[in-house]
Amino acid sequence: MKKFFSLVKISHTIFALPFALLGFFIGIHYQGGGWNWQPFFLVIGCMFFARNAAMAFNRLVDAQFDKKNPRTQYREIPAGLLSRNSVLTFVLLNCLAFIVCTFFINPICFYLSPVALLIVLGYSFCKRFTSLSHFVLGLGLSLAPVGAYLAVTGQFAVIPILLGFAVLFWVAGFDIIYALQDEGIDKENHLFSVPAALGGRRALWISVSLHIICAILIIITALLLEASFDSMQILLWVGVGTFLLMLIYQHTLVKVNDLSKVNLAFFTFNGVASLLFGLLSILDFYI
Repeated sequence: MKKFFSLVKISHTIFALPFALLGFFIGIHYQGGGWNWQPFFLVIGCMFFARNAAMAFNRLVDAQFDKKNPRTQYREIPAGLLSRNSVLTFVLLNCLAFIVCTFFINPICFYLSPVALLIVLGYSFCKRFTSLSHFVLGLGLSLAPVGAYLAVTGQFAVIPILLGFAVLFWVAGFDIIYALQDEGIDKENHLFSVPAALGGRRALWISVSLHIICAILIIITALLLEASFDSMQILLWVGVGTFLLMLIYQHTLVKVNDLSKVNLAFFTFNGVASLLFGLLSILDFYI
């Protein structure tokens, strides 16, 4: 189990989970504050199982490329720590568990579960034919707040959809930064990415542009959410400000000729930004 958790980088769940929980609590807020533990744990389960399936599937189909890349050649499959069959079984079990969770949430989540799986699993093939793979990854994580809201209300709404788009541009932006490390390897293996297609300098500017769009969407979402309250939501705006400052700061860490701090920008700052924004926004519902 430890090897499988290492395979799927279980700690990276922190990127999307706070947004999923925020979508869940926004749904509760608009329904008048009623609380039920069952959908809460089912939403957590959906996040856990869908992400496990997506990450393990990505490692499975990319094993041949990971083996050629010095940065990834020690991952579990190319290093021989886990067999392909065991990883495939792990993927199928997590897909099944995800669908079972959606079945017990409500009909619309259950009916849309194959679509969600198609997106999060389909991302793994995108680098073979399009440089827009970063956006497909963002789309997969953007389902978190929308799906969690659906779990509570059973219907779509503007605020969780705007939040989902913010996640899409946020993830696409920082995934482009992360892909800078593999620009040369991607070209050698005929894989597609924004850095491989446009070069590192242009890729960084595209990442900045995407994060500007993300910032605008986060602010609009906060304004719409605050409009449903009778007073200014201090913690919500502290969360927004913290998220935006960390968004800005990560771009000061990464240079075209210096990628030594990519992991710090990718993992640490984005993880903390997501956690603080989600936590402070949720606390504002109750304080």
